[in-house]
Amino acid sequence: MNTVFIAGHARLPSGMAAQNMYETLTITAEIDKKYGVIVNASCTLATLHGREFVQQLLRGYSLRDGIETPTKEIKNHYFGKAGNALASALKDLYKQYEAHQK
Repeated sequence: MNTVFIAGHARLPSGMAAQNMYETLTITAEIDKKYGVIVNASCTLATLHGREFVQQLLRGYSLRDGIETPTKEIKNHYFGKAGNALASALKDLYKQYEAHQK
């Protein structure tokens, strides 16, 4: 297998639909081992549309280049209440990625 599966977590803000199901937001990503590219991604937002939007936003970024660009993409294109939680979960995912690269 040429990919790894990594998850990042963050607390959700109160008053969100997803918070009724989960206390934390999770972003999962399937990442190419050789190039660090996000092949596929998912998250625990409440709506399918939100989950698909985040997937499209993250797909294709290489974690070898850091997460500054995909984090900016989230901030520039996602205006829901979970924006900060998505950015935090992505940072946590990146931390997990870095820890397993050694």
